[in-house]
Amino acid sequence: SNMTTAIHDPITRMLSADAKSVRKTWGWLLALGIVQVAAGMLAVGFAFSATLATVVTLGILLLIAAGAQIGGAIWARDWKGFFLFLLVGVLYAVTGFLAISHPAPAAEGLTLMLAAAFLVGGIFRIVFALGEDFPSWGWMFSNGILSLLLGLAILWQWPASGLWALGMFVGIDLVFSGVIW
Repeated sequence: SNMTTAIHDPITRMLSADAKSVRKTWGWLLALGIVQVAAGMLAVGFAFSATLATVVTLGILLLIAAGAQIGGAIWARDWKGFFLFLLVGVLYAVTGFLAISHPAPAAEGLTLMLAAAFLVGGIFRIVFALGEDFPSWGWMFSNGILSLLLGLAILWQWPASGLWALGMFVGIDLVFSGVIW
């Protein structure tokens, strides 16, 4: 009994300290959650604009990565991997520039790859769930069916789905994150 008390006292103190910390900042956490839910609802409501914003943001991030990659290659130009680093940097730069200058076709391409990922991931989950005996195989099977159907739905409406799907997914993610906060 003394051993159990000795083990639980530090845990109780830690949880109590965490609870006090959360109580001090609960207003900020609530505000963060509300802002995320609002931003997510806007992204869902304006999925086309959110999709284009997502693609342009990705393009900007790729240009930043390109600068870092090319800078690293130039900095270590005596290294054997110089040309590989330089080539990857140029690839990032071209991809980033194309995403920024042509966001709608870039969104369509990204959405097509996303649909393929959902299809393949769904099939693998279904096959694994049916082929292996493990607890909660039904959840994996259900996840596989859902992924497969989502991939088919996106593919069925492609290329039009490329203009709304990414923004919709970002919006849904923001809403769920906000609710969790």
